[in-house]
Amino acid sequence: MNTGLRTCLVAMVTAVLTISCGGQQDRGSEVLVSAAASLTDAFVAIEEAFERANPEIEVVLNFGGSASLREQILAGAPADVFASANLANMDVIVQAGLTVADAQVFATNSLAVAVPPGNPGAVAGLADFARPELLLGVCADGVPCGVFAREALARTGVEPSFDTNEPDVRSLLTKVEAGELDAGIVYVTDIAAGEGRVEGLAIPPPINVVASYPIAVLSDGEGRAAGGAFVEYVLSADGRAILDQYGFGAP
Repeated sequence: MNTGLRTCLVAMVTAVLTISCGGQQDRGSEVLVSAAASLTDAFVAIEEAFERANPEIEVVLNFGGSASLREQILAGAPADVFASANLANMDVIVQAGLTVADAQVFATNSLAVAVPPGNPGAVAGLADFARPELLLGVCADGVPCGVFAREALARTGVEPSFDTNEPDVRSLLTKVEAGELDAGIVYVTDIAAGEGRVEGLAIPPPINVVASYPIAVLSDGEGRAAGGAFVEYVLSADGRAILDQYGFGAP
């Protein structure tokens, strides 16, 4: 074998060994986080801060309605961390034995009525959800924002007229922003996330509903260690400061 060919083969073998032996270490750890859609902005900010503090860990975020995420996890979809917008969906996952430990509540939220800029439907509050001439939306029943919206409406005695039941709160917010709806019941944090693209109408505390957000590391996930580090960060003072910035209340 000539010297040039031997040198080429050695280089090829070295490259293969480097990829097979060192590639996984070079890529670092990955944590797959399934989180309620209402956490989108806050968790994107937490992801960025966490990765700066933990450059060896890559966070992959999967947002959706909490009920849909619950079903994904029960069906075996890959996930290392679950953050729900209510306790009921998390309780199903805990009772199924799919968490490393009990879930911890890390944030709270409450409801508000979102209307397009200028409030063209002249919506004043929840009582207007009985007006059939308006285009009105909520989240689907079973999704936390939909469950809470129906609970708040029941407290007012309003017989609502819904034109759409959206799969998650961000889908609902998008339709209000686009002017496709005269009003929708979302979270207070979503009004802030709308950045002027929607206006918010307060719902009085006796009628409003407080949502508790639990988080847990999943036992079937491959990134349990990285998941534990992410949950610890969410629960830390730094994580709390980011959640405060996006309007989430403390537990």
